[in-house]
Formats: sequence, C-alpha cells, structure tokens
Amino acid sequence: MEKPLNMNSKQIKVRALGLCSGGLDSMLAGLILRKQGVEVVWITFETPFFSSLKAKKASETTSIPLIVQDITQDYLPILKNPPAGYGKWMNPCMDCHALMFRLAGKQLKDGKFHFLFSGEVLGQRPMSQTKSSLRYVEKNSGVEGYILRPLSAKRLPETIPEKKRWVDREQLYDFAGRSRKPQIELARQFGITGYPSPAGGCLLTDKGYSKRLKDLLEHQETVQESELHLLKYGRHFRLKNNTKVIVGRTKPDNQHIVKYYNPAADTLIKVLRIPGPIILIPHGAAPSTIRWIASLCVGYSKTSNETPVDVLVKSPEGKRIIKSSGISPEQIRQWMI
Repeated sequence: MEKPLNMNSKQIKVRALGLCSGGLDSMLAGLILRKQGVEVVWITFETPFFSSLKAKKASETTSIPLIVQDITQDYLPILKNPPAGYGKWMNPCMDCHALMFRLAGKQLKDGKFHFLFSGEVLGQRPMSQTKSSLRYVEKNSGVEGYILRPLSAKRLPETIPEKKRWVDREQLYDFAGRSRKPQIELARQFGITGYPSPAGGCLLTDKGYSKRLKDLLEHQETVQESELHLLKYGRHFRLKNNTKVIVGRTKPDNQHIVKYYNPAADTLIKVLRIPGPIILIPHGAAPSTIRWIASLCVGYSKTSNETPVDVLVKSPEGKRIIKSSGISPEQIRQWMI
C-alpha cells in the first residue's frame, strides 16, 4: 500500500474500491475514476436498516462490478453506542460511514486495491458531510489518507492517491452544497438517465422505525436480526407488563410476520376461518396474557365481538385452539409504540 505505482506501466493497474449507495453521486464517482483509467469496483453493505437494491441497479447501469456484504453483526455495537452520537433519530451516520470504510479497508490492506473512494459531496448533508465529519470518518477508518471523494476532491486536502499520481487531481471536481445541478449536468455528460432521487433509504432516519428500535434496545440486551426486520411491519405495542405485541395490518404484514417468526421462542396467534390479523408475541407471554391477546386478535378481525370463535395459538409448547370472544382494539391503543 505504501509503494508508489507508475501509471504508465503496463504491468501495474491501479484499482479502486468505492462505497456505493446506488445513488447518482456514487455512480458519478465511479465513472470519473474509470475515465482516468482506474479499474473501479464497488462494495455495498446490507443490514435490516438498508439494502443493496439501489447499488445492484447502479452496477447494472454502469457495468461496474459490485461486492455485496452483510454487516449486521458488525453494525449492532455502534448502533447501540455510537461514539459520535446519533442524528435526528437512531442514525449513527458518522460512525456508520467510518465502519464501512474500515470494512472496505480490509481489502485495501490485503493488497486487492490501492485506495478507497465514495460519492460524498462536501456540504450536501448538514451533519455527515461537513469537513469536520468527513475528517472524523477518515480518522476512524483505519485507512487515513487513502479515501478519495472525486466529486469534492478539489475542496478537500490532497489524498495519497493524488499525491502519488494514481489519479489526476485536475480531472476531479469541486462540488459543494446541496444543489444537484452540477451532478445532473455531469450525469448528462456521462449519458446517465433514470437514476434514483437523493432521498435516503436508511430506516434509521425514519421516526416510526426509530421509536420501535429504541424500545427494543431498551428492553433487550441481545437482539436477533429477525427482530430488527419485524420492526418494519404491523402495529407495535409494549404492554404494561413489558410484553411486546405485533399486530399485522395488511396481508403483506401478516406474511412478513410469519416469515420472521421464531417458533422456538415466539407465540403466534390468529383467528381461524375468519379474515383478520396475525399477532406475534416475541419471546411469548404468561398464559393469562396470551388469552387476553387472543381476545384482542378477535377484536381486530372481521367478526362480531360477542360470539366466541376459534383462535389458533402456536407457541414453543405446541399448537392449541381456544375459544375467544373479542375485545376492542381501543383497549391497547395507549401502549402503541
């Protein structure tokens, strides 16, 4: 990593690994470097909070190879206690970016690539893309000096790739601020159309999801990945005895609840032969609470609350059918997360 490369040598090909979110800025950063003759590869990361779908689409659009890596287990410690703190909700953006560069940097240290890059634009995001936050990320990445941001390079200190002439600084850009006009014009020059809007795809910036996540972390020392996915679906309640209840709102909700249901620990409840929600009790509950929640399931279903109906209860102890009449969902509304 310390040995200078001769850009004119036919034996040496400069290779760069870029963090790819799938947005226009990521695409432009990769194309800028590829235009200079750098062999460009992208890496994108997956967790229950953000996916690789946009990055895969960007890879198809630009023909830039893509590495996809699940980092959930690496991510959870910084999510619970981010050194740089959270953004508006549960988003640890600065430590998130540092972690991603640190993980990408492992391939740098293995000699597979010569430097890292990203599509970050100085000043585009008020908290995570200021000079101080970009500096924080670099200092905590483990690859200080080897991170190039082609769209704003001329406004930032010269990096090692520039100093060693692996890339030509004069062919990089000086974009800054929140305007998208320079990127849109550059996209036109590269012939890119149909790129996604700059709206973030991270659930940790979503108010509703963040409230559910905060509640989960406050009530459990350990969290399974499936529980993080479950936060996306249905209505969530925390009863006064700390029992967690998830009530499906739609057919897709019900399908996802079943998908992430853990038969070895959870309790699943649904009314038989009548349309209604699936209710999940993560880690189960006392028998009296389960009976009360079965009545709630009837209350949410399309049946009369006065007539007892069959309710299926699936728990680690096995399956059973109980008769239950309904209670009004209003009785649980006060505990909605």
